[in-house]
Amino acid sequence: MATLPPSLQAPTPNPLKRPLSRLFLLTILCSLCYFLGSYTNTNSTPTPPSTPLFQDQLHCSKPNFTIHNTHYFSPPPPLDFEPHHTVTLTLPQDQGQNIKLLDFCSKNFTNYCPCHDPTREKQFVTERRLHKQRHCPGNGEKPRCLVPRPAGYRRPFPWPKSRDYAWFRNVPFPRLTELKKSQNWVRLEGDRLVFPGGGTSFPKGVKGYIEEIKRVVPLKSGNIRTVLDVGCGVASFGASLMDYNILTMSIAPRDIHEAQVHFALERGLPAILGVLSTNRLPFPSRAFDMAHCSRCLVPWTSYDGLYLMEIDRILRPGGYWVLSGPPINWRVNFKGWERQTKDLENEQISLEDLARRLCWKKIAERGSIAVWRKPSNHMHCIQKLKAWKSTQFCTSPDADAGWYTKMDPCIFPLPQVKDVHDISGGALEKWPKRSNAAPPRITSNIINGIAVRTLNEDVQLWRRRVSHYGIILKSLNNCKFRNVMDMNAGFGGFAAALTKCPVWVMNVVPFDAKNNTLGIVYERGLIGTYMNWCDILYILLEMHRILRPDGAIIIREHVDIIVKVKDITDRMRWNGKILHSENGPFHSEKLLLVDNSL
Repeated sequence: MATLPPSLQAPTPNPLKRPLSRLFLLTILCSLCYFLGSYTNTNSTPTPPSTPLFQDQLHCSKPNFTIHNTHYFSPPPPLDFEPHHTVTLTLPQDQGQNIKLLDFCSKNFTNYCPCHDPTREKQFVTERRLHKQRHCPGNGEKPRCLVPRPAGYRRPFPWPKSRDYAWFRNVPFPRLTELKKSQNWVRLEGDRLVFPGGGTSFPKGVKGYIEEIKRVVPLKSGNIRTVLDVGCGVASFGASLMDYNILTMSIAPRDIHEAQVHFALERGLPAILGVLSTNRLPFPSRAFDMAHCSRCLVPWTSYDGLYLMEIDRILRPGGYWVLSGPPINWRVNFKGWERQTKDLENEQISLEDLARRLCWKKIAERGSIAVWRKPSNHMHCIQKLKAWKSTQFCTSPDADAGWYTKMDPCIFPLPQVKDVHDISGGALEKWPKRSNAAPPRITSNIINGIAVRTLNEDVQLWRRRVSHYGIILKSLNNCKFRNVMDMNAGFGGFAAALTKCPVWVMNVVPFDAKNNTLGIVYERGLIGTYMNWCDILYILLEMHRILRPDGAIIIREHVDIIVKVKDITDRMRWNGKILHSENGPFHSEKLLLVDNSL
């Protein structure tokens, strides 16, 4: 058979030039690279065979199982995003590569609070205690330095021991131990402060005082979960309510008592600086199951009842207001108060009339306390206000606004109901079911784009995240923390996922967030406040100021932002590590961990 020479033969077809063949080969190569990468990653950080590896790993007591291979649960190595190229040429040194450390502030800044600075207070009038409100420095006035720790600072006592003891060097303020000695607020014994549980209205102890309240208010029912204590002293009232699974937000101004809130926080109790003056309190409407004032020196009947109307705004439908001190039981106590009986009698008459105009019902006055209850809806109140014409409903559309918003001398109308027995806005579950039940603000669809499914997904998301946090932060896993702040709380999912530990979380919702979710946080039985976070450097400096020296920080963001933030934290002398989130190495969201607890 004759054969053509190669030069005249038809060319052999090249399979790589066929589109389908090229696509098939490319698929094989990509799959091979993927499996090799997965194999390498699996061998570098092995995982146990069971699927639900990271679920429910955050325990507050000793785990009921043994981890046989601790390598599986050891914190992963930090990620390094720095360049590692080398060249043979000698180049001029880039001055920008040298880390310029931030300086420490002077020693008199140890207890500096930028928005409650006594020096700045002098610029404002004392009428209506305007000078005690938040007055923050402008951008050009903010110090760019690190607030130093107190001299001789020691690790605080662990909870629950911290409820009764604190190191004096951590909060070195002796004035309260002298001014309130007879009322048993706090005593100085050697190098430690002792909190015996006394108060202005309960010098013999807060437990007997709460027993008196318990005869009227169902503290054990689970219906009372969030409480506001106005003029809290050293927060002994809130400390004692912990025995009933009640979470108390204690507020007090920075005044001659100097460090009431500081003492409360050192004890491991929720507290913020605050005062009833001209602005609303930084809480949403219908937030608290109970509000309390024990001789808190608030002029409730002044300014057309403005301050009691503010309490009405933040009380839930059916919520309680508990008052002790002047003018309650004035016939017995007028001598101790050094007040004229006629003045006290007129003050009580005015107070009773104001509560009536708010449609509150007085349910008890016995011993040293009086208790009123807010109505569960406004069906009857609407008719009463039309007849009295002395108090009006507010026309402002946003009852939840609580950030630098002026108080209104009016009553915010409760959500409408169909029946006189209905609870405006919807009934809440008892605690602890409340934490993961769908809040009425969600079930009523008043916030666009937020449904029950959204909350359920958020609950599962934060369980996974907190489980992962417990792996990279052993102190969290071992329930070593007490005071926690979530700086962008959303629905409060982080706090809800921590309920197994004896921890409280200050849930912060930016006042200008797309969705105001702080009301949802409170309906879940959690607490929080509004805040205005600004420039990233000043946010980090503020975090350094409020963080305990042995505290920890977790920041989760896109990797590009995390790298920039770490540049700043390095300048702050924090030993931060960039780690993968629970989403793994191929996700752009990373974590920056600063762990000073070790």
